[in-house]
Amino acid sequence: MPLITYVDHDGTRRSHTVRVGSSVMVGARDNNMPGIVADCGGAAACATCRVFVDEVWAGRLPAAQPLEQSMLDGLEGEHPRQRLSCQITCTEALDGLVVHVPESQY
Repeated sequence: MPLITYVDHDGTRRSHTVRVGSSVMVGARDNNMPGIVADCGGAAACATCRVFVDEVWAGRLPAAQPLEQSMLDGLEGEHPRQRLSCQITCTEALDGLVVHVPESQY
């Protein structure tokens, strides 16, 4: 199972293994990660699971699909590496992924 590291806005790092095929959001929810609200439950219908992909991982994830991108396009405080964690599916290739959780969600 890939190990995903979630970094809080204050720099606190929490690492959890996430089942292959699950999303980064499900991994956060299952491990009671603060800051990942996930109001829509993973349907890409809100932005309350937004994360910022660590610079080291930029360009190593599959591109955001149109539904996710449309949600991200309308957000204030846009960030160049922002993603919806519900749309990042865990694979063995993501072992070591680091995502940063914003101070607040939408």
